[in-house]
Amino acid sequence: MNKWLHSWRAAIRIARRDAWRSKGRSFLVLAMIALPILGVSAADLTLRSSELSPEERLSRDIGAADARFSDAHVSGVPVYQDPEGNTSVPVKDYKDEPWPSGPTDVTKTFPAGSAVITDSSGSAKLTTAHGLLQTEVRELKADDPIARGIMALQEGRFPEKADEVAATTHFLETSGLSIGSTLSARGDSRTFRIVGSYELPNDLKADQVNALPGAFLDGYAKVATASGMDAGQASVTYLVKAPGGFTWNTVQQVNTKGVTVVSRAVLLDPPATDDVPLFQKEGWGTFEDSAAAQAAELAAAGTVVGLAMLEICLLAGPAFAVGARRSRRQLGLVGANGGDRHHIRAIVLSGGLVIGVAAAVIGTGLGLVLTFALQPVLEQAMGQRFGAFDIRPLELLGIALIAVLTGLLAAIVPAVTASRQTVLAALTGRRGVRRGSRVLPVIGLVALLLGGAIALYGSVISDEFIIVAGGSALAELGVVAMTPALVGLFGRTGRWLPLSPRLALRDAVRNRGRTAPAVAAVLAAVAGTVAVSTYAASREAQDEAGYEAKLPHSAVSVLVTEEGGRDVPAVRDAVQRLLPVDTRADLQRIVVGKTNCSPYSENPGCGRFEMIIPKANECPLWMSTEDGSDPSEKFTKEQRRKLAEDWRCTENSGGDLPGGAYVDGGLIVGDASVLKVLGITDAGAQKALAEGKVLSFAKAPIDTTGKIAVKLIADNKKANLADQERKPVPGEVKHLPAHLLTGQKSYGIRALISPDAAKAAGLSAVPFGSFFTTDAMPSGEQRQKLDGEIAKIGSDVALHVEEGFVSDTSIVLLALTVFAGLVTIGAAGIATGLAQADAEADLKTLSAVGAPPRVRRTLSGFQCGVVAAMGVILGSAAGVLPAVGLRLTEERQELRFYQESLDQGWGGAQEAPYVPIVVPWETLGAMLVLVPLGAALLAALVTRSRGALARREAA
Repeated sequence: MNKWLHSWRAAIRIARRDAWRSKGRSFLVLAMIALPILGVSAADLTLRSSELSPEERLSRDIGAADARFSDAHVSGVPVYQDPEGNTSVPVKDYKDEPWPSGPTDVTKTFPAGSAVITDSSGSAKLTTAHGLLQTEVRELKADDPIARGIMALQEGRFPEKADEVAATTHFLETSGLSIGSTLSARGDSRTFRIVGSYELPNDLKADQVNALPGAFLDGYAKVATASGMDAGQASVTYLVKAPGGFTWNTVQQVNTKGVTVVSRAVLLDPPATDDVPLFQKEGWGTFEDSAAAQAAELAAAGTVVGLAMLEICLLAGPAFAVGARRSRRQLGLVGANGGDRHHIRAIVLSGGLVIGVAAAVIGTGLGLVLTFALQPVLEQAMGQRFGAFDIRPLELLGIALIAVLTGLLAAIVPAVTASRQTVLAALTGRRGVRRGSRVLPVIGLVALLLGGAIALYGSVISDEFIIVAGGSALAELGVVAMTPALVGLFGRTGRWLPLSPRLALRDAVRNRGRTAPAVAAVLAAVAGTVAVSTYAASREAQDEAGYEAKLPHSAVSVLVTEEGGRDVPAVRDAVQRLLPVDTRADLQRIVVGKTNCSPYSENPGCGRFEMIIPKANECPLWMSTEDGSDPSEKFTKEQRRKLAEDWRCTENSGGDLPGGAYVDGGLIVGDASVLKVLGITDAGAQKALAEGKVLSFAKAPIDTTGKIAVKLIADNKKANLADQERKPVPGEVKHLPAHLLTGQKSYGIRALISPDAAKAAGLSAVPFGSFFTTDAMPSGEQRQKLDGEIAKIGSDVALHVEEGFVSDTSIVLLALTVFAGLVTIGAAGIATGLAQADAEADLKTLSAVGAPPRVRRTLSGFQCGVVAAMGVILGSAAGVLPAVGLRLTEERQELRFYQESLDQGWGGAQEAPYVPIVVPWETLGAMLVLVPLGAALLAALVTRSRGALARREAA
């Protein structure tokens, strides 16, 4: 034991001295191992620090209160809730009955002797230095002890009077206001002075202002209702502090009154799953919550770590081999003085241990320092404050051990190779000649075939991505194992090459022990890049095929549904000033009741309209039933498949307009200029529109008399209640003559009526927005200016510029290509260093026989280029397999989903899935040509033309 300890201590001292002597090589390997460790340790510190403890979460959510009470809005019926208070459902099953909806008096559920403060939230358009900004308004007495911790005061103070507010720092930055400025809500004559700034620790990017309870929202709601604006419904919760707190049993008692509770005591000591009635309901839970999902996440994380370690080992292995080659005389002296193979292996392995320990210490140390120094930047990027700087020593130790293990694994092969050298060969500098292993290529071929079969099984028969990924990884390892044999096959091409590349190729083949690991490293890097880029290119082709243009190319739409189109003229003017507009087509939308109501607003006097589909034109699979049951259940699978192809079930209901705007039934008021912008030149359509007919792009709304029926509903609130109770919605019905136009792209407009025809039919219309054609595609600068102008106006504008399909993967492919190039050049550079160490005698011989000095630089460049070329070729072939397997698996899944949709009668409106497999030839071409060329040029540039003078190798 003592002897073993002394020998290893001596080996470590020799390895440490050798690493210090070869600083450049040591730094390269150390950086290769330390950089991933730095990233992983920094990520661990960031994630752990951002994970809040239950106490920290409670402080930011409910302050110092014992609980937050909220109305479940189910008319006071008993509910089940989860312990966190995030989800609740009625206890009773309302499958065949109207779902309960209505408020509950939460104040009646507070225990006697409780201290309570209200926490209300709403939204309003507030005046800023630039215009208007949609902002959250929160009414909470923030300086009350119960609310301590919810808001972090930065400057000034919290409001103390009804005309004072505090604002988040992000709101002040966005709005251009500061402490002491005044603001008001649109349409509200009251002004409020900003007296302080604060931040929400959980949402640093929130635009929010804080007022005293009752100081803002009630008055704004009255003003908005009087003017017809939709102010939205403010949400009210209650922070309660009571003696003894609220246990799980107490929470369940409160749930019987239709109120949910976020309890401090429950979150700090959660009940068992069996004690939560909500979790016992049928169908509760998702895959993401299951143990299988957690196991899949662990498997994915383990796979990533394993592949990263493999990559580092493949890259660092040749570097340790360089050290072993350069130190072979030293290792020979160890053997000459009585050292055996065990001591030689120990010295080389100690090099990996020394580098691994240094990388572990430096990587974890830098990760700790950088995370601490960049904490404010990280918090801003994540949008929330850390709870505490959480250092987990065991986790950091585990990450550091990965570095040590990686260093040892990378040194194993060089250690075994160095120990096999004879003492005489090491002292004289002669290279021993060993036959290449015949077993390893056979094992690699078996792994390649087996992995390919597994990947094929996973993609054609099974639906598990993990099978495809596992088979592809096994096949790639098989190619790595076959690399020495494949390098020999590449050597046969040397007879057709000029002198320098022929020498480089033969040198690579003759010294496969150093060439194969470098080629394998390049192969692994390129294979991953090719796999991801092939998959990304295939997804891009699929997305492009499925892209649906919202407007003709380079056309622009601006649509406004707020306040009866009050800001439409200003928005139109901004577009015409800032964009190269050619044609403008104005649009209007039909309103019922007050003209300044937003669609579906439940304010008094606000209504809506509906396009009635004749019973004969309704899809039998979608017809509503009196009991609320699924109408498709009365049909067989064959009948549903047949109905799915019926025109009544394949027609899109329409109404989805550019920019995400929506109009019920897709009925729009506009003149012939709309047809011009949409590219519709049908003379019959223009004539019908001029004659006062409704131009319909769909067949379903037209009845047997050739008319379209529009129902005018006077009160949205009553109509919504009738819908919930499955009762007919009353309303006046207008019958309008229609003209059917098919085979034309309408871009979400399902029916078009002229302003004169709408007025003649008694339909009220308000400005909705405009479509524009442009002389040229608007530039990015023009778009930014327009966005700024619209922000100043303050309306919620649905803006859309039709650019056609824009790929999001081109940048990804470029980044992957650059990454593969850097890794490849790095791996090939290491191989070049090894080649120069091995070929030093050959280069001296070439110089002695009269070879020009530049031959050294040229040969080094070609040696590096040969390694890079072999790795890129093999990696390109190996990387296509996993991408093809994953795409075939996706195709099977999408086809199966499509067939299930047809069985249910829902697939008729969809197209059969198109899942192409596209090989990114441009990316492959760039890697095949540019990467080896760049590696060769870089190696040639950093290599000296003249080597050092040879000297005798004396002891």
